[in-house]
Amino acid sequence: MKKVLSIYCILSVIWCLSCSNKGSSPAPQQTTTTTTTYTPPVVSASFAKGADISWVTQMEASGVKFYDKNGNQQDLFLLMKSLGFNSIRLRAWVNPSDGWSNTADVVAKAIRAKNAGMKIMIDFHYSDSWADPGKQPKPAAWASLDFPTLVTTLHDYTVNVMNALQTKGITPDWVQVGNETNDGMLWEDGRASKNMANFATLIKSGYSAVKSVSSSTKVIVHLSNGFNNATFRWMFDGLKANGAQWDIIGMSLYPSTTNWSTLDSQCLANINDMVSRYSTPCMIVEVGMDASAASTARDFLTDIITKTNGVAGGNGLGVFYWEPEAYNWQKYGLGAFDNAGKPTVALDAFGN
Repeated sequence: MKKVLSIYCILSVIWCLSCSNKGSSPAPQQTTTTTTTYTPPVVSASFAKGADISWVTQMEASGVKFYDKNGNQQDLFLLMKSLGFNSIRLRAWVNPSDGWSNTADVVAKAIRAKNAGMKIMIDFHYSDSWADPGKQPKPAAWASLDFPTLVTTLHDYTVNVMNALQTKGITPDWVQVGNETNDGMLWEDGRASKNMANFATLIKSGYSAVKSVSSSTKVIVHLSNGFNNATFRWMFDGLKANGAQWDIIGMSLYPSTTNWSTLDSQCLANINDMVSRYSTPCMIVEVGMDASAASTARDFLTDIITKTNGVAGGNGLGVFYWEPEAYNWQKYGLGAFDNAGKPTVALDAFGN
């Protein structure tokens, strides 16, 4: 009987304990919050992370100032270096009416780039002002020259600019002979759709001029719309057939905020085709995106830098942002600084 009572007592205690737990809440589970940190793309040591900041001296002369992300005023060249850039591109105009981007201005900016420890690209427009796919005007002083004299004049001008740089101890790593020359340059003589042989002759003249001063400098032929394989094949097939030489194929790429992924993939396919077809490495010498979409721009830049760096054989040489420092300047809306003069998150893609 004692044994039965003992068992009964034990069962009663268990029952009471179970009753006391009914309706109680389960023990709270701990939750953790994770913060995503952006990591810039990893690129080869030789990959050019570049910016064309040719407006800098004109902007400074107008009182424009530049600031780091903490709001500290800083020299633009040093600021770009601190953001992870290792290369600077500078446009060269023959005799611009306001003086900006003439030879003296190019040399002054190249000195600053060199002092900041940057590699240097010179972009010859062979014009007094903008040259692009829609216009390739001759410099005023060259307008009435016959074609043979035009070829010689282009050569001599190129040599003079290269020598002006050499005098200051500067040897450009790269030189573009022409800017976005989708239909040639120095129209009408050098319009490729009308006379590919003439355009090829001008390219040969620029190429030999650069090499006569610096055999180590790489010469670039540059077209816009890097996603357009048909245009690139037409141009470089034509130049090759007419004996032109180049070291690098340069491309521009300005996608919208909605089509960048598609255009990046098309650009990569075009790069791979250029490498295979002409045994030539490629470089994206101009990119840009709406400054108000900085996060999307960072996604675009991260992707195109990663794709370019990943081209087989190291044949994707670099990516350059065009005038990222522009804010409230000449109504250009594809820069990468905010209205306070500070870099946006878009440029994080170029980080160390």
